[in-house]
Amino acid sequence: MPRLRTPRLRTVLLVTGSALLARRALRRRIQASPLWPMPALEEPVSGRPRARALRLLVTRHESVADGVVQLRLEGQGLPAWEPGAHLDLVLPSGLIRQYSLCGDPEDTSSYTVATRLIADGRGGSREVHEQLQEGSEIEVRGPRNRFPLAAGAPSYVFVAGGIGITPILPMLRALEARGADWRLLYAGRTRASMPFLEEAEKLGGERGRVSVVAEDEDGRPDLAGLLADSAPDTAVYCCGPEGLMEAVAAALPGHCELHLERFAPHTSADGNGPFEVELRRSGRTVPVLAGTSVLAAVRAEVPNVSYSCEQGFCGTCQQRVLEGEIDHRDELLTDSERDDSMLICVSRARGERLVLDL
Repeated sequence: MPRLRTPRLRTVLLVTGSALLARRALRRRIQASPLWPMPALEEPVSGRPRARALRLLVTRHESVADGVVQLRLEGQGLPAWEPGAHLDLVLPSGLIRQYSLCGDPEDTSSYTVATRLIADGRGGSREVHEQLQEGSEIEVRGPRNRFPLAAGAPSYVFVAGGIGITPILPMLRALEARGADWRLLYAGRTRASMPFLEEAEKLGGERGRVSVVAEDEDGRPDLAGLLADSAPDTAVYCCGPEGLMEAVAAALPGHCELHLERFAPHTSADGNGPFEVELRRSGRTVPVLAGTSVLAAVRAEVPNVSYSCEQGFCGTCQQRVLEGEIDHRDELLTDSERDDSMLICVSRARGERLVLDL
């Protein structure tokens, strides 16, 4: 019997040693994983996964209207997109800006975007105009579509304000190709400032489907008159300045369906008053002053919190909300996501207090 114990002991030791080695290897793999540390641990994980990034070449940089440039970005086997989609451009400074795709969805070798120079903006449009010259490389993410063209509507009405024509132009081409009923009101400060004006007018042909309103010549557009005779269930699309979108919403007949595209944070009737944010995991409470974002207030206490666009579009700063009513001002989250999370760069509290899982 004693002779049998040695092999058994040896087997036990080998099995135990193998188990320990496997456990250590698994631990190393977990620690190397992009999901480490896990959200349930003490150190919180901020943000949401980024879309796959592409490196594209700028092969065309041309002026298409006063203060507007168009970029052609080339690559190989690019992801497909549909009218209404946009790209995230990662600019040389690291800023991320969103621009609607205005080219041909059938072209899988390039994307086309256009942007207006905002002289008093935060610098993104200036980078596009001055630094993204032909031969430059740029990182892009997407495409993503939060402004899709509704299928099967009996008729369509489009209202574009200036650079807001960019997501609408591919929609017009698609509807014209299928013989759908559509109308466009294209408004701008001057005709010279309105990109792709000639193409839009050609798409309208001689049937009077395109109305051009240049403010210096014609004043403000008659939105009520445009929408008054719309058929039931008409899909109304608007992209442009906030004031234009508000005016379209106010003039919209009750039997029409409105679709809006924004590239600036949405304002709220609840205002920008002060409130408090408790960081549950960190054990701290921070004041959010009037006019200050939750992101700015939180970063004063948690400097490594993830963020990027600061406009409510990229989703990097999404955080879980444990308590409190949220004033959502983003254009990204789904209804289910809005139940228990927010984008802290633009959204705020409806009451006096929020509790974040941070």
